[in-house]
Amino acid sequence: MNPGNTSRPLPVAPPANRRGIALDEYRLAGGFWGGLQAVNSAATLRHCLEWMERLGWTANFDRAAAGDTGGPRPGWQFSDSEVYKLVEALAWEHGRTGDAWANETLEVLVDRIAAAQADDGYLNTCYGGPGQEPRYADLSSGHELYCTGHLLQAAVARARTTGEDKLVEVARRAADHVCREFGPEGRQGICGHPEIEVGLAEFGRALGEPRYTEQARRFIDRRGRGTLEPVALLDGSYFQDDVPVVEADAWRGHAVRALYLAAGAVDVAVDTGDRELLGALERQWARTVERRTYLTGGMGSRHQDEGFGEDWELPPDRAYCETCAGIASNMVSWRLYLATGRVEYADLIERTLYNVVAASPGEDGRSFFYANPLQQRASAADVKPDQVNPRAEGGVRAPWFDVSCCPTNLARTLASWQACAASVEGDTLALLQYAPGEIRAELDGGALALRVTTAYPLEGTVHIEVVEAPGSEVELRLRVPDWAEGAALTDGGGRRAVGPGWAAVRAVFEPGAALTLELPVGPRFTWPDERIDAVRGCVAVERGPLVLCAEDLDLPGDLPIERLRVDTRAAPRAEGDGAVVRMAARTEPEAPAGRVPFRAGPQRSGWDAPPREVRLVPYHRRARRGGSAMRVFLPGAERS
Repeated sequence: MNPGNTSRPLPVAPPANRRGIALDEYRLAGGFWGGLQAVNSAATLRHCLEWMERLGWTANFDRAAAGDTGGPRPGWQFSDSEVYKLVEALAWEHGRTGDAWANETLEVLVDRIAAAQADDGYLNTCYGGPGQEPRYADLSSGHELYCTGHLLQAAVARARTTGEDKLVEVARRAADHVCREFGPEGRQGICGHPEIEVGLAEFGRALGEPRYTEQARRFIDRRGRGTLEPVALLDGSYFQDDVPVVEADAWRGHAVRALYLAAGAVDVAVDTGDRELLGALERQWARTVERRTYLTGGMGSRHQDEGFGEDWELPPDRAYCETCAGIASNMVSWRLYLATGRVEYADLIERTLYNVVAASPGEDGRSFFYANPLQQRASAADVKPDQVNPRAEGGVRAPWFDVSCCPTNLARTLASWQACAASVEGDTLALLQYAPGEIRAELDGGALALRVTTAYPLEGTVHIEVVEAPGSEVELRLRVPDWAEGAALTDGGGRRAVGPGWAAVRAVFEPGAALTLELPVGPRFTWPDERIDAVRGCVAVERGPLVLCAEDLDLPGDLPIERLRVDTRAAPRAEGDGAVVRMAARTEPEAPAGRVPFRAGPQRSGWDAPPREVRLVPYHRRARRGGSAMRVFLPGAERS
């Protein structure tokens, strides 16, 4: 173990020299992510608590403590996990800001949680009590270990921000129970929803307890043996129980489950030095990103199982791209970055942050998208503004869902956003995500403090001023995104071109020294791989790290969104935080009534009307003005 890492306020602290920036080492000063973090602090945390109190999810712990569990129980069998994710978010929020309300709320919730724990450490409000199913009666769908995993992650947040307290002790007793119950002499089962693996591994790091890491390894080694009872109409791949983790070539089945499992497997591979397992996970990441990931960074193209499709199966209108899958994707990519230092993992994190994570919450922090499709065929307003919404997929953000895993997942992610923004390794500080604020990190040789000024992603200039520096030579690395052809860096040696990857400066810095990174954030056309059948012949527009989309709210009344064609000979032009493209509609004669919508002869190319300019908006801002028809990929046609 590396005790220097585990004592810092970090969600992920592997026993290696490379670590993320701690929450107290990076103070945001507004900007894109500072604004989202402020809304999360002021609104989302309270919103999540209000809904769980209203629906009785928190009161489930009170009933379990009183032994009053015989009647109907509010919430799904996994609702405990939402309370734990909120507790984790509160721990990060208090650790980052010192917010008194966050700490007081956390302590009240922990008292209620602790009262429900059994003497042997078991903790769950759905199983094991009077009138309930026995413990671990349904490992395929019961989610008991999944809930425990989220409890452990909440305890990691508390241990690393405050120290060992009542929550950490509750989690320790729960982890010890799991090790006894599912150890070598115990049950040989696994949980249908991975999460216990990543929870045990990081909790083991936080407490310096290798027994927990070893139990996480057992769960990973047992998976892929076909031991879970299949769900109707699905096979073992839904649970990632069809192929051993080390033998898989890509992620498959339920996307969030696959990604949580991969995150835990990276932790185990790193902590145990298992190069074969780590290599398998790198291979799975590469193939999944190259063939099963949307332009937004979203993952999951099937609604039936909230899961991955086959290679190149990326339909825009049926994209599921669950918000939780985007968060889980970043969990995996961040762990792989810390394990390898390779810049492509940080590139995917940026893409996913701006176009999945930021797309989910409404401006008020009290409404959310669960699924994030890349095409909305019709304007939708099917959300109940003050009720639980049964549908995860919809065209308008909803205040709460029947399954509300995404709001609490967003809350904990935004509360700890700084953790993946930079990394420290020896005498090197690497800036990975750009946001205005001040960073002060301890490097080998002393502290390096920087002031970052930028309006990124709207503008591409990132200005960095050295505020404090060691007296010895250190290295500052700046990530140049994979889309940033034509970037430039200005430092003491003048201005020079830098390509995608790293722009590095090694020097004995003096306070007042300055560097400026210029990233080309102007709009650009992006074409899909031709093997993606669903969008062949289409084009998208990106601006810096932002994916843009067309909404019918910005179209003239005689220009229906399904008939848009983009003139790709005219480059997109920047406007505001979006872009303007040259488009027109191609009007086709209506087919005779009662006929299928196909015709003989080739499809015509070109315009039927003079082209006009149409504005595109950032995808993360879709549906903020109300329900709308929307498209990211638009058919292209040159003007004839």
